[in-house]
Amino acid sequence: MTLSKFFGDYLKKEPLFLNKTVFQGAYLPETIPHRDEQINQIAKILAPLLRGDKPSNIFIYGKTGTGKTMSMKYVVKSMKDALKDNAIKFIYVNCKLKRVADTEYRLMAQLAREFGKEIPSTGLPTDEVYKILFNAIEKESKPLLIVLDEIDQLVRKTGDTVLYNLTRCNEELKNAHITIVGLSNDMVFIDNIDPRAKSSLSEEELIFPPYNAIQIQDILKQRVKIAFKKNTLDPGTIEKCAAYSAREHGDARRALELLRVAGELAERDAKENITIDYIDKAEEKIERDRLLDITSTQPKQSQCILYSIIALATNKKGNIFTGEIYEHYKSLCKKTSLRPLTQRRISDVLAELDMLGIINAKIISKGRYGRSREVSLAVPNSSITNIKKTLEEELALT
Repeated sequence: MTLSKFFGDYLKKEPLFLNKTVFQGAYLPETIPHRDEQINQIAKILAPLLRGDKPSNIFIYGKTGTGKTMSMKYVVKSMKDALKDNAIKFIYVNCKLKRVADTEYRLMAQLAREFGKEIPSTGLPTDEVYKILFNAIEKESKPLLIVLDEIDQLVRKTGDTVLYNLTRCNEELKNAHITIVGLSNDMVFIDNIDPRAKSSLSEEELIFPPYNAIQIQDILKQRVKIAFKKNTLDPGTIEKCAAYSAREHGDARRALELLRVAGELAERDAKENITIDYIDKAEEKIERDRLLDITSTQPKQSQCILYSIIALATNKKGNIFTGEIYEHYKSLCKKTSLRPLTQRRISDVLAELDMLGIINAKIISKGRYGRSREVSLAVPNSSITNIKKTLEEELALT
């Protein structure tokens, strides 16, 4: 079949989707199921902004896909609607985005750009960028609400100086004030910041619990009405999708992604319905893509350590220990021209890989010989070959 005929036939088929935007992260529904309590709490804390007063800073915690970002954007939209003017300056920044807000300089530069200031991506002293931002806030003479999504990523990489400096700005501002809302997947990161920074934040904390399977079903049913033609999903499809996602810590975002991918796979196969088996196919595809994406975007040192784990796991039965990984890693560093990290830093990287779900790293005691990590791979055997190939390409080992 020629491509012309393929595309011609494709255009003749009725699409399964009516509106795919409901599966995008930027989509904001008219109502957010099962988050009334959290939304009302945020609204009550931030309400003083509407009168120009300074509210408490807020830190919102919860695992991925528990509605933190969506609820915060919903509150901001409602505040804008209530004001009917631009009496408050709202800025949303995702701190996980590389080259946007993953360092103190880049974050300050991004905030300054929101005020129309041209800041180079590098080159200026950080103090100078702070000064430009401070003057812009003062000149605008409006309360400023900064929402820092994935704030733990920023603090973990750059330290807590940025939070301390932003909050201390309020002592010098005469015509404006700054309120910070931090969203984090890490429930304890705030406990590890400097006491001075924590004191200056004077924050309130909210926790978003994971969704259960029934709640995820409600969310899916709400989106399905907009996303697909009527009667497109077979009975049990939504329930299975919700069950998969409830198993993954109540992640509604993952449930929506599962349903979208299942629809795309069914559409590619020219099916008129999304059957239950397409949820299984979507789960397999997402997991495979997720692992490869994580692998390819890790720093070179992390990739080198992961490759060492895979190499050892391939040739050894049972679990692997930190010492073995370190020795293999050091020999691999010679081949890749990397400077070896210390063994303590290796333990930190193993903890990060464990958090990402690529490995299981359990700390065990060896008595008077100290502690070590017992490591095993947490990825499906079917994905190991592709991950290894990706690492070999990234590390130029082929």
